[in-house]
Amino acid sequence: MCGIVGYIGNQDAKEVLLKGLEKLEYRGYDSSGIAIMSENGIHVFKEKGRIADLRATVDNDLFAATGIGHTRWATHGVPSQSNAHPHQSVSGRFTLVHNGVIENDELLKQEYLMDIALKSDTDTEVVVQFIEVNVNKGLSFEDAFIKTLKELKGSYAIALLDEQNPDVIYVAKNKSPLLVGLGKGFNVVASDAMAMLQVTDQFVELMDQEIVIVKKEDVTIKNLQGEVIERAPYTAQLDASDIEKGTYPHFMLKEIDEQPLVIRKIIQEYQNATGQLTIDPEIIEAVSEADRIYVIAAGTSYHAGLVGKQFIEKLAKVPVEVHISSEFGYNMPLLSANPLFIFISQSGETADSRAVLVQVKKLGHIALTITNVPGSTLSREADFTLLLHAGPEIAVASTKAYTAQLAVLAILAEVTAKNNGKEIGLDLVRELGIAANAIEVLCDSKEEIEKVAYEYVQMTRNAFFIGRGIDYYVCLEGALKLKEISYIQAEGFAGGELKHGTIALIEEGTPVIALATQESVNLIIRGNVKEVVARGANPLIISMKGLEMTDDRLVIPEVHELLTPLISVVPLQLFAYYAALHRDCDVDKPRNLAKSVTVE
Repeated sequence: MCGIVGYIGNQDAKEVLLKGLEKLEYRGYDSSGIAIMSENGIHVFKEKGRIADLRATVDNDLFAATGIGHTRWATHGVPSQSNAHPHQSVSGRFTLVHNGVIENDELLKQEYLMDIALKSDTDTEVVVQFIEVNVNKGLSFEDAFIKTLKELKGSYAIALLDEQNPDVIYVAKNKSPLLVGLGKGFNVVASDAMAMLQVTDQFVELMDQEIVIVKKEDVTIKNLQGEVIERAPYTAQLDASDIEKGTYPHFMLKEIDEQPLVIRKIIQEYQNATGQLTIDPEIIEAVSEADRIYVIAAGTSYHAGLVGKQFIEKLAKVPVEVHISSEFGYNMPLLSANPLFIFISQSGETADSRAVLVQVKKLGHIALTITNVPGSTLSREADFTLLLHAGPEIAVASTKAYTAQLAVLAILAEVTAKNNGKEIGLDLVRELGIAANAIEVLCDSKEEIEKVAYEYVQMTRNAFFIGRGIDYYVCLEGALKLKEISYIQAEGFAGGELKHGTIALIEEGTPVIALATQESVNLIIRGNVKEVVARGANPLIISMKGLEMTDDRLVIPEVHELLTPLISVVPLQLFAYYAALHRDCDVDKPRNLAKSVTVE
């Protein structure tokens, strides 16, 4: 979940590295550091906190045309200067940054490093010290590097400097994402292409268990057996302006406002020349032939999967199970005879989901990835990919990726249903267009939602979200948004479950946010609201036009009942945003979290 950058060329590396780290801060922001290679050797600067804190420590008078950098989300050891990357070997010859988790670091310490006084609590330092141990045994650097990599258990993306070979950055990858960017007279390394769009849009994907020798004029890729691998670069389809806030105070608010555009973009991307929605026939065939679909996801993507289950079952009539990826990988249920697996991930790099994908492919099952990032690990390794076309999402709290996932899942369900001759009873292109317009209306109602949020979160330590049917799944997402950026303890519940234990937590003034967008359960969810009001709760009912009643605080525009999750989530996103502002929280970079979860 950390971010890596590297530069080797002719210009001063410091600013390229620091700007790259700023673009990667969404991946981790506990601490950061850079190492630069000048004519006087390697210089390391690192600091606890944000990139701005690191900038203040860097010696601007030093010129260095080679360097590596890192922004950290802590896994081993608390956020601190000593635990920040880069880490150096005892002699100072080797300097290394690392993303991932080395699962056997304690065993390596006991077997090879007992005589070395480690300066940090990280698994990363074990790697750089082990490389030097192998060199000191008489191995060439490259042999020592490969021997070390073969001993590592777990995940890693590594960039390394060798003071005795100043014209090279050594790179290695296993499970964690890493790219090499190509330029004229320079080359770069990055965890994400957006970090180096400032200098190039040409990138080479790296595969697991590969090492790369990066020089300013050429790049050589090898496997761990030493065989050279040829691989063509690709052009990153990113606009640098997409990863800037523009006039917005926060990325999250910008990305909430982008949701109507994203839905319209998705409609455009999945339409054919006659205006009909279309998806790769091989994907539709795989969905149609499956006797059960298993959706594997985590966090917000898991919540999207729960809604997607309703789309697929109601429209395509294929049974669906939705599983949390981190649990499924270690507790796989009894599978059906002919399953299809759908992996949902904004980044396409979610380590928990990738672990399941590896198992699924070993079993010979078909896998489809729904992701926002073409060329990501989950996209490359699955049989098929459906792209979200949402553009870069920078804020840690996902918003537009969630609604994009719902829209793509709805299209998948609709195309499958029509392919199988089923009458679905809705014009999805038209209804998605109506939904996009409805989101615009809600985004124009920020002042009212801000007022409501400030009223409900004053002096509260917890909040509950309740709904029934498809509203319940949206409540799970609304609660996640509130807790992750405002730090209010928030939980989503099926309305009928409150009286089976949770209602004991209701106190005088406890906020209870209720969704009422489904006609079939409109009256019964309102009955659940009365139950908590009788215990002192402060209710906030969000209903859909046509179902509203006198005391409802927010009324969302009317859309097709099946598509209400695309709309009802928007006031919950804005509610969380303004609650976080009211509590002086860092909206885009909430504590302890990172955008791309690349460790299990």
